[in-house]
Amino acid sequence: MKVLRPTLSLVALLAAAATAGAQEIPRNCDLDFVNKPGNPANIRTDPVTGKRITYLGGGIIAHCIGQGNTLTADSAEYYESEGRLYLVGNVHYTEPRAKVDSHTMTYYQNDDHLHAEGDVVAVQSNGSTLRGPVADYYRSTSQRPLARMFAPSRPTVTLIQKDTSGRGKPPDTAHVVANTITMEGDSLVYASGRVEITRPDLLATGDSAFMDSGRDFARLMREPSVIGKGTRTFTLTGGVIDIYSKDKQVDRVVATPKGHALSKDLELVADSIDLRMLANQLQRAIAWGPSRAHAVSPDREIIADSIDAIMPGQRIREVRALRKAYAESNPDSGVVTTQRDWMSGDTIVAHFDSLVSTDTASKPRIREIIAEGNARSFYQMKNSKGPRTEPTVNYVVGRIIDIVFESAKVSTVTVTDKATGVLIEPAEASASTTPATGATTKPPATTKPPTVTKPPTVVKPPSGQQ
Repeated sequence: MKVLRPTLSLVALLAAAATAGAQEIPRNCDLDFVNKPGNPANIRTDPVTGKRITYLGGGIIAHCIGQGNTLTADSAEYYESEGRLYLVGNVHYTEPRAKVDSHTMTYYQNDDHLHAEGDVVAVQSNGSTLRGPVADYYRSTSQRPLARMFAPSRPTVTLIQKDTSGRGKPPDTAHVVANTITMEGDSLVYASGRVEITRPDLLATGDSAFMDSGRDFARLMREPSVIGKGTRTFTLTGGVIDIYSKDKQVDRVVATPKGHALSKDLELVADSIDLRMLANQLQRAIAWGPSRAHAVSPDREIIADSIDAIMPGQRIREVRALRKAYAESNPDSGVVTTQRDWMSGDTIVAHFDSLVSTDTASKPRIREIIAEGNARSFYQMKNSKGPRTEPTVNYVVGRIIDIVFESAKVSTVTVTDKATGVLIEPAEASASTTPATGATTKPPATTKPPTVTKPPTVVKPPSGQQ
């Protein structure tokens, strides 16, 4: 359609009203209107200010001269004194960076800002889409380098993350729902109020969140939670949770402080927890912090300054506890006692038979546990003479203690360097004491576990999140 300039045309009068005074006050947008045959127009002039109010119907088309944007609607009102264009019915705004559709829209000419209401759909140039009842879009200008979208009233944003690896993968999507969402440029998203982020590999929630698709990074704050999807789910909570992605998949999730991670095979509690993922499955969990790390696996607990759990395919294979490590576990199945076995040392390493069974529902069994550096161990076995309620007790001390299990029962115990200990096996009538090699003639004064400060009782999430 032809853009009219003659002063005798009503539409041209509207364009003149829009650009009047532009020499005195430079504006970012000089509105121009495309003439359509049969456009009804009504122009009123304020007798005091001389400014016009123009009413247009029959379908209108307008744009900012030389800026590549277009506004269309069924009808419009233009208030010259305010530099405000109000559009009604089937409103569409387009520019190279974004497209916005709504029932009504107000375009503020002086600051390149539009306010859209009613079934708003805003699509960015990268394909990310915002849907909601209302939204404000601030165009990019010399004073505002990044375009900005603000949406209250709990909108939904679908973020498109394109493949940058060169492998031709289809775009990845993440759905964000929150009370308020602000988008800056093509990559920055700020969300607040009951935030929910849904990805193919996880569900994340919190009271506020920040996402940077350019860096493949997201941060959740104020009671955040991340639930990994798949056949073997996990849950992570903490004070702040950071999510890192690579090649469109989450590969690292970090919670600090008050980290709490829970999966089928392992529970971790620590000031900081770092989870490493591959192919939507948990592969490794690292926990540390001033309040110490606490790991709980089937029938076993480990406490240390830091804990590193290796769990390929989200099945625990190895747990390393470093500095002032302490582990306790349930005794053999044939032992009837209320006391747990325990082991302590500078370092404790536990190995599990995670690759023996192909049953993904089964829990890996302990295969071997090693304590190094000032190692001590207290374990109980079913005795061959006395009653089941009086198990055989073995207490050993050494530089290294290596306990090997068969069918979840103690098979052999090897003590290396400075080995001392005692074996107590109750008899039918009276107890007898058989010292181990290099051991004292009677048990040490203390055979109880060392004093260990454990973290507070963990409150597990509902069963549906496990």
